[in-house]
Amino acid sequence: MADPWLALEFGADPAERIAQVGAAHEAFLTAGTTTGRVRDVVRRSWERSALLDPEATAPVDLTDGALASYRAAHPLARVLPLFRDLLGGIAQDGAHLMAVCDADGRLLWVEGHPGVLRHAERMNFVPGARWDEAHAGTNAPGTALAVDHSVQIFATEHFVRPVQRWTCAAAPIHDPATGRLLGAIDITGGDHLATPQSLALVRATARAAEAFLAGAAPAEPDVLHVAALGRDEAELRVAGRRIRLGRRHSELLVLLLDHPEGRTGEQLGLDLYGDDRLHPVTVRAELSRLRRALGEDLLDSRPYRLRPAVRADFRTVTDLLEHGDPAGALRAYPGPLLPGSDAPGVARLRRLVDGQLRAAVLAAADPALLTAWTATPVGADDLTAWQALARALPPGAPRRPLALARARQLAEEYDLPRATLLQRRGN
Repeated sequence: MADPWLALEFGADPAERIAQVGAAHEAFLTAGTTTGRVRDVVRRSWERSALLDPEATAPVDLTDGALASYRAAHPLARVLPLFRDLLGGIAQDGAHLMAVCDADGRLLWVEGHPGVLRHAERMNFVPGARWDEAHAGTNAPGTALAVDHSVQIFATEHFVRPVQRWTCAAAPIHDPATGRLLGAIDITGGDHLATPQSLALVRATARAAEAFLAGAAPAEPDVLHVAALGRDEAELRVAGRRIRLGRRHSELLVLLLDHPEGRTGEQLGLDLYGDDRLHPVTVRAELSRLRRALGEDLLDSRPYRLRPAVRADFRTVTDLLEHGDPAGALRAYPGPLLPGSDAPGVARLRRLVDGQLRAAVLAAADPALLTAWTATPVGADDLTAWQALARALPPGAPRRPLALARARQLAEEYDLPRATLLQRRGN
């Protein structure tokens, strides 16, 4: 089976492929549909990029001192010498560029032959520019971040026309301790980059970067990471091990994380069951089993509380919101907190996390954020969000009719009057 992340199948004619995909791109811009000649990863990226003007240029939002300070503090700054060792040779051969971006698609470093750099500057492929899909459409670093996988993007597969003379391959890079997305490594050049070797090269470079970061990171004994979003049973990650908890232990762990000051057995019983009919010994027995799963030194009693070395994905979402980063919070949000749990304390926390994220997205009124929110399990049935997306999109945007149709469908399901649905500027 062909690798779906490679742009060209073995023996394919690049010129013929450019023409086929170019025709499909024009059809997509005209009718919003694609043909079977377009790879799935590209088709889905075009759909995510449909908010953009196909002649758009990536915006530059960091320059000079602000850029220098930002990238000096970025975790990937430590890996730059490694990138140069592994990719510097091809970046200086006169036909390629090496680029490193952060998790938001912001280019941190772009290096290569001066002549190639001058050509890249014409499309704002420069440090400080935003090359995520929301700002630059389908492209290797932006799409690699969006799908969290290495990928090649070939010529006319790019959504924005000024970029279609280029071919690129990129791979995401993660924090080896937490799994958090840090950014991506990219090589960009001509059509000759559409080979298995270029994709293998960026994949290997990304893995080498993660290995370097793992070796360079200070030792953090007993740091435990909890994943509880978008899953009914929490997963623990510590010292390279993964442990899956049962439902009740998952609920207890989340409740303890939500109360770092600690909880009594009676309080946890109320959070779990909503009444005090169960004897506290039941909760104590469950906590004893949880302590064995976590490790004896991570859970205190009198009151029950976790040591500071426990981190959680839902806390990452709320922390990012507190720092004014709804885009980062959405990227860190795979779904609701323990969605199958009916424990009162968990349900309250789930509503709080979802409500804070939803409020931040609606307040931003950003089409890209609204599109991402309506793609989540919670946002898929959020009438207000679909209405806001329809308002935020320009009249000619391919996704606007879809947003309006979904809003109408939800309004009918909720039995709302048509006037309520269409209370928007311009209708």
